[in-house]
Amino acid sequence: MPLLIQNRGVDCISSTTELFDRYPHLKENARTFHSKPLVEIDPKCLLYVQQREFAATTPSDNCVSVIGSDDATTCHLVVLQHTGSGAVCLAHCDGSSTWSEVPLLVKAVTSLSNIRKEGRLELHLVGGFNDESKTSHKLSLNILAFQKQKEEIHLETCCITEMNDIVVDGSHRPVVYGIGVNVKTGDVFPSSFTHKGPAEELRSARTFTGGEMADIYDSSRGLVKIGPCNWSPNLDIAFWLSQNDDTILKYLSTSPMAEPPHFVQHMKSTIQFLLEHPNSDSLFPGGQPQLYHRTERGDWERVFQP
Repeated sequence: MPLLIQNRGVDCISSTTELFDRYPHLKENARTFHSKPLVEIDPKCLLYVQQREFAATTPSDNCVSVIGSDDATTCHLVVLQHTGSGAVCLAHCDGSSTWSEVPLLVKAVTSLSNIRKEGRLELHLVGGFNDESKTSHKLSLNILAFQKQKEEIHLETCCITEMNDIVVDGSHRPVVYGIGVNVKTGDVFPSSFTHKGPAEELRSARTFTGGEMADIYDSSRGLVKIGPCNWSPNLDIAFWLSQNDDTILKYLSTSPMAEPPHFVQHMKSTIQFLLEHPNSDSLFPGGQPQLYHRTERGDWERVFQP
């Protein structure tokens, strides 16, 4: 079935401009969305999703109340939810393989929805801006691969690319860099996060070395699962640690003028992690993923399997 807007199928869209011209109410919805204040989230109820990751759960989850992600410039944040079951998925897409990623998100939600007849699948898209290379525009169109799924999917929020753009000191950048979704209520809102664990550096290293989109959460057991990951022990990356900030921004970012202030330090810590762990196998004894559960204090703690 096609993607639906206001209960009507969407024909082929060739640009985001065409999309917003054809459906002006999406513009108003986007303006309303990015005018909302940032919501601060208690890390003790948060499941953070990094770039090229997704996570899905249901309102009955006792470990997670909010799924969130931020630091999206040209990247797009995708929320898909089923209004009947309350099952919800959040993904951080960077355009690496959008066509193969979209079906994973649909499956993640439908598999948690117990094939309920009532309710429908609703889609919320946030991210991108008017970047010079048009990377955001390309990803926006690719994300509309939801149009190719057999399930009916209703596009509700579309705060993307030109509708998520602001000019600051002469440079374009996103209005909204991050979002959260309340898994109990389904509410989607702008947000930013200081805590991005567990295993923040390991997860960043996986993406940096070309890892594909990964499901990081087992909602049936309340476990974050990372890996196993593979990368070459001979990565020639040490020279980046001696480069200045401008060089790192120029070559390691899709949008150097729009990155958050901590981008360069994040890149350096990821590279340092890779240099300290040249053999990825050592991080995954027996080829098993790293698992983390939520403690009574609300922290994520590693679970060591026998």
